[in-house]
Parts: sequence; C-alpha cells; structure tokens
Amino acid sequence: MALGFFDQFSSPNLMGIPLMALALCLPWLLYPTPTNRWLQNRVIELQGFFINRFTQQLLLPLNVGGHKWAALLASLMLFLVTLNVLGLLPYTFTPTTQLSLNLGLAVPLWMATVIIGMRNQPTHALGHLLPEGTPDALVPVLIIIETISLFIRPIALGVRLTANLTAGHLLIQLIATGAFVLLPMMPTVAILTTIVLFLLTLLEVAVAMIQAYVFVLLLTLYLQENV
Repeated sequence: MALGFFDQFSSPNLMGIPLMALALCLPWLLYPTPTNRWLQNRVIELQGFFINRFTQQLLLPLNVGGHKWAALLASLMLFLVTLNVLGLLPYTFTPTTQLSLNLGLAVPLWMATVIIGMRNQPTHALGHLLPEGTPDALVPVLIIIETISLFIRPIALGVRLTANLTAGHLLIQLIATGAFVLLPMMPTVAILTTIVLFLLTLLEVAVAMIQAYVFVLLLTLYLQENV
C-alpha cells in the first residue's frame, strides 16, 4: 500500500504516448485565443483583465529593463497555475510534481538572469558575491558562501514547487484512503474525515496557485538584481 501512494507520481503512458507530453500541451488548449476584433467575448475580456493585473503586480519591483520579460513571465505563470490546478482533478497526472521538469524550467531562466547581469553590469553582478565593508579575513569564505547560494537558487526553485505539490497530493490521497476505509466501520468519523478532505482540497487549490506565483515572483527578484 505504501508503494501505491507514489504510483501517481510516475509518468503514465497511453498507447505508447507519454501522458506527460499531453499534459504539458493541454494548458494552451484551454485558454481562448484573442481575435483582431474591437470587441471580444466576456471570457477573453476577463482573461485579458486578469493577465494585465497580474503583469502589473509582477513588474512593480522591476526596472524598465526587466519589462521585456513580461510576456514570458505571464505565460509561465498561466502555464504553472493550469498544470497545478488540473493535477488536483481525479485520474489526472501533474507534471509539476516531477523534479526534472521543474529544474528544466528553473535552471535556464535563472541562468538567463545571471547572463544578463554579467553582460550588462558585470561589476554590480559580481558585487553581490562580496558585501561592502567585509573584513579581509572573511573575504574568501564569503565569496565561497555567496557563490554556493547563487548556484542553489535554481535547485531551491525546483525543489520548492515539487515538494509542496507532492506533499499536498500525498496528504489528499492518505486522507481519502482513510475516509474510504473508515466508512463501513465508523460512518460518523468517515463523514468528518470527508469534510476535512474537502477543506484540504480547497487549500491545495490555493497552494497550487500560490506556488506558481512564488516560482515566478522569485524569478523576478533574481532578474531585478541583474537589470
């Protein structure tokens, strides 16, 4: 039974087609495509409103040079939110529970921010490795520590998203299994457990959205240091 709880995190195949690839393409099929008309329908207008508001909030701490990333960051936010929320539906697979996928998103984007900093303002970018006024004896140690913390950033991005979603899925499955087992023996306790499961599911929907926002927000903070 213990191994069965982790089966939901293995990438399934259907007729030789990896469902992870289909899950990665699905979010872009769910959102309506804007047209060239003056007036759009209500769904497209509501979608545009939320994207504009999110982009404005996301770009507040960024300098003008970082505003070029607006389309990329907004698209990444929509992509992660959709994958995370759809993964809470029954009989679905959540690609963002795979550390390989999250690192595949985090490492290139983090590396892009570092390269931008090294190209545009190398002195300022390298200055983060050594705070001003550091005693001479601590200079080598601080440089090593700051370099390690710099390279840990993409790992922290990927592990944070993976760990939060994996823990939530496991907790939901454990409580659902408990409610199913308790139903014939203690119906009252099973009903209370089901109520807890419903509240936890609502919490996981919020966590799915928040983790996607935190992922993108941390990227903007890394970008702000280098633009």
